[in-house]
Amino acid sequence: MRQLRQMASGLWHATDRSIPRNQQVGSVALVGAGPGCKDLITLRGAQRLQEADVIFFDRLIDPEVLDLAPANAKRIYVGKAPGCHHWPQEKISQALVAIAGQGQRVVRLKCGDPGVFARGAEEIDALDAADIPYEIIPGVTAASAASAALGGFLTERGTCDTLVLATGQTAKDAGNANWIAQLQPGTRMAIYMGVGAAANTAKALIEAGLEKQVSIDIVSRAQQSDQVTAKCRASTLLETIETSGISNPAIMFLTWPQSATKVNSPQRG
Repeated sequence: MRQLRQMASGLWHATDRSIPRNQQVGSVALVGAGPGCKDLITLRGAQRLQEADVIFFDRLIDPEVLDLAPANAKRIYVGKAPGCHHWPQEKISQALVAIAGQGQRVVRLKCGDPGVFARGAEEIDALDAADIPYEIIPGVTAASAASAALGGFLTERGTCDTLVLATGQTAKDAGNANWIAQLQPGTRMAIYMGVGAAANTAKALIEAGLEKQVSIDIVSRAQQSDQVTAKCRASTLLETIETSGISNPAIMFLTWPQSATKVNSPQRG
């Protein structure tokens, strides 16, 4: 960890892009920490942690990532687990505004990329309304990490030229995600937070006649020491999740290669 900290600090001196500190109003950096392992955070993300006065961090952050921050930086856990939100989203947004409004440099540390199913837009709306300066620092999103863990790529010439990012969990009043309509030959779909909705996924694929065309790859805890991978079809999806010990956080890839014969068109929602 010391080596990572020294590298981040040394390289950044040549290209420092720090947000100027205002004595009246601080700033917020929404930082993507990557898929969970400490060495996949970006250099800019590491630099913002080194500058932080206060850090709000998510549930799946590697604790060693937080070691990049100064010892006196305040660390506030705001993690969310399925059905158990330590801090409601509205409370997080209000806290970001309040603390940055006191002149503090705040880091909102999120797993993966803050722009991919991370509710970053809700926090930015609150900051905009309060005229709090902010920046968004991208991170390695889970789909990229999971694909690399499988030894492959998100897109492949001649196989998959379309990539779709979808979520298995939606807002309560939004119903189920209508991702089935996006599947076509030559498509790879990465479903985030999809383990809990696996039964619906299998049912949708089978009812659309895509049991044979679409292969499924699952990666749990991508790029971490306890990573688990599995491959199956829709008819064995639930069994595979159980026997392989798959649990969240996980990415589920649905791949319909260009070479597959189209038997039935997907049902349109």
